[in-house]
Amino acid sequence: MLYLVPTPIGNLKDITLRALDVLKEVDVVLAEDTRTSSKLLNHYQIHTPLTPYHQHNEHQVLQHLITQLQAGKKMALITDAGTPGISDPAFLLVRECIKNEIKVESLPGATAFVPALVNSGIPTNRFLFEGFLPLKKGRQTVLKQLATEERTMIFYESPMRLMKTLEDFIQYFGAARFCCVSRELTKMFEENKRGTLQEVKEYFSEKQVKGEIVIIVAGKSEK
Repeated sequence: MLYLVPTPIGNLKDITLRALDVLKEVDVVLAEDTRTSSKLLNHYQIHTPLTPYHQHNEHQVLQHLITQLQAGKKMALITDAGTPGISDPAFLLVRECIKNEIKVESLPGATAFVPALVNSGIPTNRFLFEGFLPLKKGRQTVLKQLATEERTMIFYESPMRLMKTLEDFIQYFGAARFCCVSRELTKMFEENKRGTLQEVKEYFSEKQVKGEIVIIVAGKSEK
């Protein structure tokens, strides 16, 4: 059995009772960063062994994990924050489990884009999750395709690249397009800045930006 277990995106209280039970009961917890995850497990006095599973080793350890699961081990996969598989490792292992008829169970829980979307003031009935844009190769192609997208768009970004991304959005979507930039969600200094792309860019140009960032951008048809 493989469990996909969402973990808090900031506030450690944002974890379900069921998730805590699963993390206690499995044989091993696969963690994106064992140092980060050990803080969460220690907070809840969970002593299940941790083993690393991340984008740099997932291909190498995949078959070994499948062999252990076939032998009857129960595993939980967690990431540094949020739901596994949403801009985080999970897909390869899930696909291989399905291929080998190993049961996979995904628990509901925290993920950053949902609270960012619903408090943005931008329509939520239809949306496109784009995640992280390509850094170089293919970036312009993606932005050109998205310029005519009518659904609300969701992006993840790092603090150091926020200004560059807002500038690119202005270039391809127009300075008057409405957006919301959310950072430090669920934490003490949570911030949700709403306005046109130009207004939001000017706001963040005057301050030092920290924390993980979600950008919600209105679709083309939305005034």
